[in-house]
Amino acid sequence: MRRARILADHRPPDRPPIRIRVGEQVTLGERDTEWPDFVWTVNAAGDGGWVPASLFDRAHGTATALDDYDTRELSVAAGERVELDQALAGWWWARNAAGATGWIPKRVIASSEDHHG
Repeated sequence: MRRARILADHRPPDRPPIRIRVGEQVTLGERDTEWPDFVWTVNAAGDGGWVPASLFDRAHGTATALDDYDTRELSVAAGERVELDQALAGWWWARNAAGATGWIPKRVIASSEDHHG
């Protein structure tokens, strides 16, 4: 994992996160206007969230998940230090000092402490 400093606050949306499992059938809706790589995804239970469109076998309608995904976002504050694990569609899966994990947008990351180049 890489360590990084947070440039700006990020607060998750006020809706429960959903988890998508590989092979799961979902319904895909509209693309996000701010994050066009994400599509509104509704699971079999009727819960929805934004998921990268690249994780599905088609662009809209009924689709099958090609990988697992958790829509949980991590609340971070400017100046905070986090560990970065995985990047996907302009977001990083991060862990804060308390051990909480979730996605944060790349644009709120000021620097990576072991970044070269």
